[in-house]
Amino acid sequence: MEHIYIRTSLQGSPVAVVRGNREWQIVVEPVRWFERVSWWEHSQRMPRGQGRVDVEVWQVQVRLGNNVRSGTATWELVRDGTGGGWCLRGEEVVAA
Repeated sequence: MEHIYIRTSLQGSPVAVVRGNREWQIVVEPVRWFERVSWWEHSQRMPRGQGRVDVEVWQVQVRLGNNVRSGTATWELVRDGTGGGWCLRGEEVVAA
C-alpha cells in the first residue's frame, strides 16, 4: 500500500489527500468503517504492543485539485496501525 497524507476537518473526517506532490479534494461525503485485523494469518500470536484488532478505513471520492473537469476516483484510505499514518488501498476511476 502507498503511504499518503490526509488533511482533515475539525471533526476528523478527510477533506483532502496529498499523494506524491498532488493534492486531491474530497468531492463527496466520505464513508468510514472499521475492519478486523487478520494478524493470525501472518503470526501465531498477536504482535506485541499492537493491542488492537480493528483498523480504520475511509472510502472517499476525490478530484485532482480544484479542477472541475478532472475525473473522480474512489479510494480506500487505511490508517497504518503502527505509526498512525495513512495508506492508499487500491484505486478505481469512476468518471473521466
